[in-house]
Amino acid sequence: MEGQLCANVEISVKKPPGASPPSFIALLKVYRELLVTRIRNTQCLIDNLIKNDYFSTEDAEIVVQFPTQADKVRKILDLVQSKGEEVSEYFIRVLQKVTDAYYELQPWLDEIGYEPSENICSKPVVNTDPVSRYCQKLRYELGRDSKFVTSYAQREEMLLEEIYSDSIMELVSFTNESLGKVCQLEALFDDAVGLINEDGETIYVFGDAGIGKSILLQKIQSLWARKELDIGAKFFFRFRCRMFSCFKEDEAICLKDLLFKYNCYPDQDPTEVFRHILQFPHTVLFTFDGFDEIYSNFDLNSVPEMCSPNEPIHPLVLLVSLLRGKLLKGSKKILTARTGTEIQRNIIRKKVLLRGFSNNNLKEYTAMFFKDEGQRTLVLNQLEANPNLCSLCSVPLFCWIIFKCYEHFHSMCDSHELPDCSVTLTDVFLLMIEVHLNRSLKTSLLKNNSRSQAEMFKSRKETLLALGKMAYKGMENSFFIFEQEEVSSANISEEDLQLGFLRTVKGYSGCDNQSTYEFLHLTLQSFFTALFLVIEEKVGAKELLQFFNECSSTETAQHTCLRIPWLKKQLAGEDPFRNNEHFHFTNLFLCGLLSRSKQKLFRHLVLPAVIKRKRKTLITYLGESMRSHLKGLTRSRLPKYNQIQVQPNFVWMLRCLYETQSEKVGKLAAKHMHANYIKLTYCNAYSADCSAISFVVHHFQKRLALDLDNNNINDYGVKQLLPCFSKLAVIRLSVNQVTDHGVRILYEELSKYQIVTFLGLYNNQITDVGAKYVAKLIEECSSLEYVKIGANKITSEGGKCLAQAIQKSKTMFEIGMWGNQVGDEGAKAFAEALRNHPRLTNVSLAFNGITTEGGKSIAEAMQHNNSVKIFWLTKNELDDEAAMSFAEMLKVNKKLVHLWLIQNQITAKGVKYLSEALKENTAIKEVCLNGNLISQEEAKAFENEERIICF
Repeated sequence: MEGQLCANVEISVKKPPGASPPSFIALLKVYRELLVTRIRNTQCLIDNLIKNDYFSTEDAEIVVQFPTQADKVRKILDLVQSKGEEVSEYFIRVLQKVTDAYYELQPWLDEIGYEPSENICSKPVVNTDPVSRYCQKLRYELGRDSKFVTSYAQREEMLLEEIYSDSIMELVSFTNESLGKVCQLEALFDDAVGLINEDGETIYVFGDAGIGKSILLQKIQSLWARKELDIGAKFFFRFRCRMFSCFKEDEAICLKDLLFKYNCYPDQDPTEVFRHILQFPHTVLFTFDGFDEIYSNFDLNSVPEMCSPNEPIHPLVLLVSLLRGKLLKGSKKILTARTGTEIQRNIIRKKVLLRGFSNNNLKEYTAMFFKDEGQRTLVLNQLEANPNLCSLCSVPLFCWIIFKCYEHFHSMCDSHELPDCSVTLTDVFLLMIEVHLNRSLKTSLLKNNSRSQAEMFKSRKETLLALGKMAYKGMENSFFIFEQEEVSSANISEEDLQLGFLRTVKGYSGCDNQSTYEFLHLTLQSFFTALFLVIEEKVGAKELLQFFNECSSTETAQHTCLRIPWLKKQLAGEDPFRNNEHFHFTNLFLCGLLSRSKQKLFRHLVLPAVIKRKRKTLITYLGESMRSHLKGLTRSRLPKYNQIQVQPNFVWMLRCLYETQSEKVGKLAAKHMHANYIKLTYCNAYSADCSAISFVVHHFQKRLALDLDNNNINDYGVKQLLPCFSKLAVIRLSVNQVTDHGVRILYEELSKYQIVTFLGLYNNQITDVGAKYVAKLIEECSSLEYVKIGANKITSEGGKCLAQAIQKSKTMFEIGMWGNQVGDEGAKAFAEALRNHPRLTNVSLAFNGITTEGGKSIAEAMQHNNSVKIFWLTKNELDDEAAMSFAEMLKVNKKLVHLWLIQNQITAKGVKYLSEALKENTAIKEVCLNGNLISQEEAKAFENEERIICF
């Protein structure tokens, strides 16, 4: 609008050399209505005009008398113009200097080319605008709060910039199909990528516990505070969702209090600041962390939908109204939750899945964590030697814990290698507890004074029991915030607090006058809950298994979970492994702590007979639950295979079984599956879960099919599957972040056993290097019949290697290369492979950058092929000349059944060639030409040939 107004007026303050000074009075007259419309704060102008003696007190009183903001601006303009050129110029100077308050006028100031005179430059300008002052305060406080991250080691704080490392962030559809990676945080707010619902206002970030959701929000907060996040947000309000569980059922506050009281309070004119926020909601960014951590008996169905920003009401209603867009519609919102928390689609704008560290991310994080090159090299070598530990390190939280433990023991004992055997998550947390307890010891000059783990736990049994008791009571009610009274009643001393397992939190309702606490991470509360169940001798079978029962009881879940109509928790009847993650982690740690290998540790803390009784109770329950769970799974009979289709909760069952480290339990699970094709697709399995999968699968006696498509396995997970490869005839790892390194492992292992028939690697991170390993496998493994390696990063070089291997193979039945870039050189190599191939039946070279040259080579070779039945050449660059070659091929080749030439550059001329060729070919069933350069009118000419499909 400013530009349009300026374009119609010939006034400018730019003056050519020797010209007379511009008239600022005239400028204010010409742009009067623009200024009246755009100036929203008059107090800052009045304050500065008074400070420089341009306005008297009487002038200010006259302005204030006017009822509306627009009238006040008009009166200020009248007074300024009446006082002459200097005052008029100073008025414009204030607009220029106080950018935050008058940001909407900055384009106008640039367009008129205003440059202050020397006299006006000497006059001070002070920002007294309450809105911009509040923005400055907000940036300062959020910058200060986000500068440090609390470490998982005795209240230690580390600079965010020194420990934050990028991880894999993936934009996904409503059905969690990948829409691309997030390379820069600004892309989260860019509608050009990943937008799945333009009416939604919430960016929904989800991932497993410890995957980095909270630290991502802290990074965004830090960037915003430093003005390094250019998304047009003037205000940033952050909330941890668990705070909403602290409000009593009858509490009511208004939106203004929710924003200011629980974030940062304006020093001046809160009413004006809030009015500005209401008027410009698009300048507000909210972050809501941990939506799945809200637990309340407050029933939102008992109140009407809330839209008034001034009416006091329960804070949960305000939260839901903000997310729905009923309040501050147009504001930007980021909501995080753990995997399995389903939010109604109509509030979601984008979905972002956090997958943890890739191989490169882990190396970068290791370099950031261990500054000493020698120590860093040692850690990386040990991780490389231990794929199990390396897999755990793909989850940032667990990686931090492991590195902290290594760092501590290295400083205490000069050298302490990472464990070289199978490591469970329970082992990692026990190690972390040991580190915390060791830090309470006074270190001697010789440093080597740490006690054994058993001695350390025995000496601090009362502390561990007290922390466990409080964790247990909170877990029973899904409470994650503890008041001072609860801490004291659990007999947790000040010395215990100094160990660093708990941290103080502030700003919660009803807790203003005393400290409030939470465990450093929700998984730590789960661990202490499980520890309490093990070392408290009075715990019976009912209490021991109660969190398995919590997971399986829909009635209990509905009672404790916040009843929000559009928050859908996945329930599975009596299935004890349904997604309810803080309970699941408690159960997992319980299995680990009661494993046989931990008996030596706990015999110092509890009577062996008690441990034996609890272990027997747990193992019996696991066996019964496992049989019940497996009976309820979907089964299918396929040629050569009995398939079992598992759900994401099955992964939790495997995790629990693995933590027990009981071979007996693993064999029992394998026996009761009654299947030899395990379909684990879309189960949110990550690399460390492959240890659990192997733990069960290696007990199978016969050959097996394992489908792990669409998970987060990566190279570490591939390495964890080593015990399985001697059994695997089918291995599917599509959409799993697998790189060339993972493919190398597959080649080395699968070529040993020579039993694999199907290899699925679609949509990974495989380059020509990995393609060469697959080619070697095709050459060396005569059992291999199906290879799916599309949507990777394979060029003509890798394409030629694969084609040459297929040419030598007498058993290959199907090759899927969709979405690579083999180009014409690769197409020519595949043409030679096709020529007289004895068995190849299904071929996809779709979306591979193949032009007419490559197409003609394929068409000519297909004249000498009698095996291929289906050929996909969709989304290439084939034109009429290529179509003519395919037409000639169809006159000769009477074995091809389906030819897909969809989305190429073929016109009606090329279609005519193909249509004529079909008169001599009765074998082919369809030639698909959708999406080519053919109009509906032109397509009518081929209506009589039903096998030609144009639309």
